[in-house]
Amino acid sequence: MALDKNQIAQRIAQELQDGFYVNLGIGIPTLVANHVPPGLTVEFQSENGVLGMGPFPAEGEEDADLINAGKQTITVQNGASFFDSAMSFAMIRGQHVQLTVLGAMEVSERGDIANWKIPGKMVKGMGGAMDLVASAENIIVAMTHTNKAGQSKLLKECTLPLTGVGCVKKIVTDLGVLDVADKGFLLTEIAPGVSVEEVRSKTEGALIISDDLKTIRASF
Repeated sequence: MALDKNQIAQRIAQELQDGFYVNLGIGIPTLVANHVPPGLTVEFQSENGVLGMGPFPAEGEEDADLINAGKQTITVQNGASFFDSAMSFAMIRGQHVQLTVLGAMEVSERGDIANWKIPGKMVKGMGGAMDLVASAENIIVAMTHTNKAGQSKLLKECTLPLTGVGCVKKIVTDLGVLDVADKGFLLTEIAPGVSVEEVRSKTEGALIISDDLKTIRASF
């Protein structure tokens, strides 16, 4: 059984560590804030100028003045702070963010990422992703294993314009958890009910199966 978006986010939340400053990209990554393990203190940063984001608000409790970089309404924790883009990107470029979680359209087996533009389609701008991938030491990608046409998003070479080169460390998809290793994608965890053969058939890049392959543990 492939993971849904919340289960992908829940698995990524297991990578959080106490005291981390974390930037969450648009899409699936924003859901990570809903799944912080009990007992951890984590500060979520958004490049539009928020430090101390909380989970999404309950229906009917939205505050239109509180939004993330994707213009979704958010909550904030006690002690949250607000600032301008110059301060926000000083935090990012100054390497004060310990973990960055991004969505992607493509990732190569070398850890290259493409997540900002599809040629021929209008985009409003590249956003903060290029600053994030240039400055962060720990980048996790959250995405589906294939696109809407059923084509692999884990490739030998990215075909779309690159956001960053050799920067992705880990990928969590609806089928499994993969590390970017020297010789390709290393499958370390697999979704319950998903076979290695399915993962292999949907991975265009080189796939290596861990000798210690585990089943993803998440709430279903």
